[in-house]
Amino acid sequence: MKAQSKAQQQAAGAALSAKLGETDPEDLQGASKEMYDDMSEDELDEMASTDHDDLPDRKS
Repeated sequence: MKAQSKAQQQAAGAALSAKLGETDPEDLQGASKEMYDDMSEDELDEMASTDHDDLPDRKS
């Protein structure tokens, strides 16, 4: 699934970083915490790698 907003893409990137052990999962908040718990590494990678040039800042 592709990210639908820049905020969603950034949250997926934070969750992916925690899944990969690059950051502490305890530091996650809000959407990134939920994504960390609910999504696989592959799903997070796909969402975090979405080109954000044409995305809105937030999903309406």
